Amino acid sequence: MRMQPSGVSLLLSTFLSSLVPASGFDCAQIKVDNYKYDLSPLKGVHELTHSVTTDDFVTNTTYRLNICNILGASARYEDATCGTSKNICGFVHRIAKDGNGGSTFGFPIVGLDPVGQGSKNPELKRLKDIDPETEGLRVKLEGGSYKGDGNDQKAKKAGAIIEFQCDHERSGLEGLHTLEADPETMERRRRAEGEGGGAPSGNSSSSLQFKSFGPSDDDTYILRLDWRTKYACDEYEKDKGDTPGSNSWGFFTWLIIIAFLCIAAYLIFGSWLNYNRYGARGWDLLPHGDTIRDIPYLFQDWLRRVINTLQGAGSRGGYSAV
Repeated sequence: MRMQPSGVSLLLSTFLSSLVPASGFDCAQIKVDNYKYDLSPLKGVHELTHSVTTDDFVTNTTYRLNICNILGASARYEDATCGTSKNICGFVHRIAKDGNGGSTFGFPIVGLDPVGQGSKNPELKRLKDIDPETEGLRVKLEGGSYKGDGNDQKAKKAGAIIEFQCDHERSGLEGLHTLEADPETMERRRRAEGEGGGAPSGNSSSSLQFKSFGPSDDDTYILRLDWRTKYACDEYEKDKGDTPGSNSWGFFTWLIIIAFLCIAAYLIFGSWLNYNRYGARGWDLLPHGDTIRDIPYLFQDWLRRVINTLQGAGSRGGYSAV
């Protein structure tokens, strides 16, 4: 039986997604300087667009990113692709102002090779190590390349630096344009909304903000993003564990332990006292030993009274005096 191309793509995407944790960056298990961060609530394919206008062209660059998994089918934008095994891709759509000509091309920024090889070389650092007044997490990832729309240009390495800034009032999903599972549906919606697409970089209400894209000191093209979210707060994971239920359970646990220790101390001290003062042996060692021996009989007597009371109440319910 011949497998359809769509089936091959789905199978390949599923296989590549299983390789993501092995690539060296797991968004749900981030540990830096004894601090733990879980960015998995920010998973999904998000999109934002940055526009630049010159004398001759209007250039819209759409960035698609999924920090927790590969882009899969979302690594396609109109006729441009950048590889389904990538986590962040850029798509440039350049339109001439005079209406004559234009171009669209895609380029990978972060991700693995098509067969899951390579490395994203994750670099993690707390923002307080850079600026003591800023709380959050700085994540640098690599694995992409950029050469513009000129085929004669040499490809340069590409990567991304995302600064997850602590904001206790934001989940990090505010104002984000998140793609649906079906990319073709999203393409139709994007075209209906206009060529702007995505959440524009000037939208101050969006938790995810575009900063810049360009060459760094080592000639690597770096995409810089700011992402405000409570999941980047140093104490969030610790505070999340301090739920009312856990506090109540801890209180009652200590109460039971203290009560047990008090009873044990009373029995031990009372037995020692009876042995040394009266030379008691066996049950006589225990303080109030007679009462302890009678507990089973006292319980049976109490249970019998309860049963008799209930039976008596039931029989009187149907009695009528003559």
